[in-house]
Amino acid sequence: MKGSDQLVALALCFLTVSLLAFGGANAVIPEMHRQAVDVAHWMTDRQFVSLYALAQAAPGPNVMVVTLIGWHVAGLEGALVATAAMMLPSVTLTFLVFRLWTYFRHRRWLETIQNGLTPVTVGLVSSSAFLLAKTSDHGMLAFLLTASTAALTYWTRVNPLWVFGVAACLGGFGLL
Repeated sequence: MKGSDQLVALALCFLTVSLLAFGGANAVIPEMHRQAVDVAHWMTDRQFVSLYALAQAAPGPNVMVVTLIGWHVAGLEGALVATAAMMLPSVTLTFLVFRLWTYFRHRRWLETIQNGLTPVTVGLVSSSAFLLAKTSDHGMLAFLLTASTAALTYWTRVNPLWVFGVAACLGGFGLL
């Protein structure tokens, strides 16, 4: 695929993914991965994880990974098309739903919908974490570091930045 075909493919991919993004871009990382790596073959697992890590390290919104995927596939035009395709449907839908939400804010069924969407969002974000850990953890030490970070974050008040510091040192010494 070359030129405009790639841009159309990027637009269709992210228009669809955008409508699934309950909880933000991190909630649809597995679908982005599936589309970019398994379906379209735009990149490898390693490249995807590297782009995700770069997007998370840079200041700005989580959706920056979409821009980086677009850039990787088709340069500046790809970055713009992927970002617009990811943002426009969800922003438009969010605006419309917010207007309805405020109009019906005192209805019991609205609370039921909100309570139902909470576990969906948690599940989507959890599947993203699992996919990224599975793709990037190569070796027992990396797996244990990921598991201990998750456990410390969930069950204690220890700041995960300490574990990230340990991981950086281990990586710097070539142990990860």
